[in-house]
Amino acid sequence: MSPAMAMIDQRNEEDHIIESEYHKGVKNMYEKGYLHKVPKKYIFPASERPTTSMNDSNSPKENLQLPIIDFAELIGPNRPQVLRSLANACEQYGFFQLVNHSISDDITRCMIDVIGRFFDLPMEERSKYMTTDMRAAVRYGTSFSQTKDSVFCWRDFLKLICHPLPDFVPHWPASPSDFQEVVATYAKETKQLFMAIMKAILESLGIMEDNQEEMTKEKDNNDNNNIMKELDNGSQMLVTNFYPPCPEPDLTLGMHPHSDYGFLTLLLQDEVEGLQIQFQDKWLTVQPIPNAFVVNIGDHLEIFSNGKYKSVLHRVLVNEVKSRISIASLHSLPFNCTVKPSPKLIDEENPKRYMDTDFGSFLAYVSTRETKKKDFLESRKLTNS
Repeated sequence: MSPAMAMIDQRNEEDHIIESEYHKGVKNMYEKGYLHKVPKKYIFPASERPTTSMNDSNSPKENLQLPIIDFAELIGPNRPQVLRSLANACEQYGFFQLVNHSISDDITRCMIDVIGRFFDLPMEERSKYMTTDMRAAVRYGTSFSQTKDSVFCWRDFLKLICHPLPDFVPHWPASPSDFQEVVATYAKETKQLFMAIMKAILESLGIMEDNQEEMTKEKDNNDNNNIMKELDNGSQMLVTNFYPPCPEPDLTLGMHPHSDYGFLTLLLQDEVEGLQIQFQDKWLTVQPIPNAFVVNIGDHLEIFSNGKYKSVLHRVLVNEVKSRISIASLHSLPFNCTVKPSPKLIDEENPKRYMDTDFGSFLAYVSTRETKKKDFLESRKLTNS
């Protein structure tokens, strides 16, 4: 038998052994020693794999230096200059790295540590939170949407609804013993940081002045200064991700290309790189900066800004040697609110480009099909845009 045929036979045998294990997660299979090769369920079509979707698989990996926004400068005399840099980052990249923010190193370190310890729990403990209910307060799962994905992503996740915290914290995992306390602290801090960033973004769009008197002048019920109140009472979900080492990382992805549904996502990651964004038709790797947040525009902010700030496709690579942990804090309006373009950003030259939408529409869309790239957002575009 040729080596190639032997490899195919080995892969088929392993696929048969672990077929019943797919929905328990890739980390479970990794722990059981099943993953000598990437199972067929995780092999992406050739056109979507990391090596063939880059310009040249033999060329050195290309890194992208995202714009860096210094949060401390936003509260000083350089605020106008930083707002211009922020607007440029949102228009040109849809991503930026946030440094010198208000969240301490201790809080971010403890968060990454406790999430790592949760994923190190026995499968019997982690599986208590397995559900396919997308509205569940706590949801442990694998891939992206394991009931719909034809090809699985090399990723397990734990999703936690966070607002209002007193309603949801008691439902979160009680193990590790400090899980609820550490994660609740982190959720509070990231919500406050999100609100500060959103205030700056609204200023950069010309929707809100950095002056409370100016904010109270307009009495129109449609005045988008009210957006800050809605966001303050808005949804927050923490999505914690674990990507085990992969024996054949060129055949699969940790997450397939997608955009995020909300207003903003604040991503905390360990030192292992893996995040890539699509920039000028290339997939480029984002180099982690210690204790920085990678912030990206979500679909809802693209709609609200009437397309001025666009959500950007991103994906996750895996590697042979190291596991990777990332923690995404996704923020938007309350689940029962409607997202629509700001009237202040609509005129004759810039007609309304998106139909009104809500979270229910998003859930209905993703629960009935395999999500691809920015399909949901594309479905909300008006034909005359």
